[in-house]
Formats: sequence, structure tokens, C-alpha cells
Amino acid sequence: MTDTAPIPSTSSEFMDASGLVVTEASGTRVEGYADLDERHHTPFGVVHGGVYAAIVESAGSIGASVAVADRGQFAVGLNNSTDFLRSSRGTRARVVAEPIVQGRTQQLWLVRISDEATGKDLARGQLRLQNIPLPAGD
Repeated sequence: MTDTAPIPSTSSEFMDASGLVVTEASGTRVEGYADLDERHHTPFGVVHGGVYAAIVESAGSIGASVAVADRGQFAVGLNNSTDFLRSSRGTRARVVAEPIVQGRTQQLWLVRISDEATGKDLARGQLRLQNIPLPAGD
């Protein structure tokens, strides 16, 4: 696995909606942030857990895909287990994803989402991914 593979595009409408901005991506670490606000709220005025789960999925998938890009592969999520640790009405959340295991066919990544102002964890997730061949071009 490599840390020198090109970083895939990390921009999409879905990523924009989640608020995740990737500032660093390698096959061994992904860093970024999400500015969470009322656009991400439940009807009860706190950030929706699905936003955290989406950030876990995105950050882990980016890092895992960079790790296997030199093999003509990318990584797709098999299981996302995200724990919601602390509610928030909004903040700049720091996102850090690192691999726990990187195997030939599967990877397991840990993603921490913390309140940048306090350093306290808001959510933590583990993402299991499958390494699969990149789709053939048109």
C-alpha cells in the first residue's frame, strides 16, 4: 500500500451537503473538518447522527481507496459502525481517519470526529471496506 497515490476527487454534492472538507489524504491518514450548523440538524435542533455516519464513511473510504489505488483498486464500505458520543448544535468538527488493519482484500479504519473548540469527541466510527477493481473506463 502506498502513500504516494494521487488523491481522488473529494468533492461531490453529497460531500458538500455533509460539510466534510478533506485537507489531507493519504493511504495511512485522512484529515479534514466539517462546519456543522442548522443545515445538519434533526427536528430537535442537534446535529443528525446520519451526518456523522456519512463523514465516517467518506473519510475512511477516501483513505482506503488511496491506499490501494496503485493496485488499480478502490475501497467500498461493507460495514459502518458509528457511535454518537456527544450532541452538538453546531461546531467546526475535526475529522481524523486512520487504518486499524490494511489487508489484501479488506481494510478497517477508525474515524474520530471531535469538536475543534473543545477537543471532545462527538462521534467515533469504524469502517470495514472491501478492496475492489476500479471500474473500466467507457
